Amino acid sequence: MTTKILQSWQFIQDAASLIEREAHQAIRVRNEFRIALSGGSTPKPIFAALAKRVLHWPGTVVTFSDERCVEPSDTRSNYYMASRVLLDHVPIPTQNILRMKGEQDPARAASEYEVLLRERTSDGTVYRHDLLLLGIGEDGHTASLFRGTRALEITDRLVVENYVPKLGAWRLTFTYPLINAARHVLFLVKSSMKKDEILRQVFGGKSDFPCSRVSPHHGELTWLLGRA
Repeated sequence: MTTKILQSWQFIQDAASLIEREAHQAIRVRNEFRIALSGGSTPKPIFAALAKRVLHWPGTVVTFSDERCVEPSDTRSNYYMASRVLLDHVPIPTQNILRMKGEQDPARAASEYEVLLRERTSDGTVYRHDLLLLGIGEDGHTASLFRGTRALEITDRLVVENYVPKLGAWRLTFTYPLINAARHVLFLVKSSMKKDEILRQVFGGKSDFPCSRVSPHHGELTWLLGRA
């Protein structure tokens, strides 16, 4: 694994440019660009900027690193946000947008999503994203991998339902085996007092935050840090 820590004072445009470069490279090498989108407020303006870029959208396959257990029309849904800001504005084939079905029973939705990913690999290997976007919360969680939750220790599944006691809610989430199979993981982090302290611990190797366990086995890890 190679790790890069990049400071950015043009966070939105730098993030969009990095995604664009990865897309062009994947299309050139494999004729397909597999990207996993993250939720939350940080990637929203990045997705809006990306919608104005020229990518090979017909060859792009979109997945989601996690999802809330709500209807796809719910404003809390990661899919809803991505659709309104990005997916509705670019020509990605409908069959290439792989939505987590948060409106279903969580266990069923997680199982079906894992099957969907496994069906897209022909040799029995783990589905590999070309670029997997993640963020971190002010408690150090990433995707829907929260401290003290069952999903942190899952090693034989790619996608699971995860009950988060602090939220009193179920989430659907990628597990570490799927995240760490990616060719490139990109953390998008905007500066804040709490997040800067988490990053200090993570970069110092003295962290037990869920985000610190992201470590692509045969790929790249990039931290893009937005500075005011």
